[in-house]
Amino acid sequence: MHPIAFDLGSYQVRWYGVMLALGFYAGFWTAGRRCLRDGIAPGRIMDLGPWLMLGGILGARTLYVITYWDDLIAHPLFPNAPWTEVFMVQRGGLVFYGGLLGAALGTVLFAWLKKIPLWKLTDVLAPSIALGYVFGRIGCLLNGCCYGRACSLPWAITYPEFHETHPEHLAAIPVHPTQVYDSLLSLGLYLALAWAYRRKKFDGQILALYLMCYAVTRSFVELFRGDYDEAHRHSGLTPAHLVSMGIFAAGAGLFVWRRRFQTQAKI
Repeated sequence: MHPIAFDLGSYQVRWYGVMLALGFYAGFWTAGRRCLRDGIAPGRIMDLGPWLMLGGILGARTLYVITYWDDLIAHPLFPNAPWTEVFMVQRGGLVFYGGLLGAALGTVLFAWLKKIPLWKLTDVLAPSIALGYVFGRIGCLLNGCCYGRACSLPWAITYPEFHETHPEHLAAIPVHPTQVYDSLLSLGLYLALAWAYRRKKFDGQILALYLMCYAVTRSFVELFRGDYDEAHRHSGLTPAHLVSMGIFAAGAGLFVWRRRFQTQAKI
C-alpha cells in the first residue's frame, strides 16, 4: 500500500490518480488503433476523451454518494448543501458501475452530436474499458481500498498498521488481494474481447459481450470483498452484485437485439 506517488510542493499526487490517468491513456491508445476497422477516424476517439472522463468521474462519484449517503451526510464538506458531495472527488470514493453509466451517457451524446454510428463506436471502446480497469484496480491496491475479507491462502496480503484491516491492539489480518483478482480477470477479458472484435458478426456484439462477461467476473470477485459493512449488504449480496444482475441482463438483451437486427437487415 503506497497511496502517495510524489509531492508537488504542498500538493500530494496519489497513485490512484496516476493509475486512473494511465488507464485512460491505455484505453484511448488501443481504441484509436482499433477504430479504423469500423471506419472511425482515430481523432474521433481523442475528441471523445473529455466526454468519457467527465461522464465517467461524475457518474462514479454520484453512485458512490447515493450508495453511502447515510455515511457522507454525517460529515459533509458543506453542511448547508450536502448534495455538493457529488463533486467532491478529492475526498475519494468512486464506484465503477456509476462511471460506466456516466461514460455511456457521454458516449451516446457524443455519437449523436458528431453523427458517428453508436454501436460501431461502442465496439471499438469496449475492450479498452476492460484494459483501463486493469490499471484502476492496481490503483485501488496502492490506495488500500476495495480490499478483501480475511484469507489464509499463501497469496494473502497484509496492510500497514494504520489500515482499517488492523483491529485495535490486535495483529494484522491477512486478506484476499481482490484488486489483483479484478485486474487479472479484466486483463483476460481485454484479450478475449480484442480477439472477438476482429471476428465480430454484428455491431454492438463486443459491447454486449463486455457487459455480460464483466458482470460475471465482478460478481465472482465480490464474493471475496471485505470492505462492506452489513448495512450495505443485502442477503449476503453487495451493491455491486445487485447492479451486476442488471448489467448482465442489459448485455444479454443487447446481444439478442443487435443479432436479430443484423439478421433482419440481411433479409
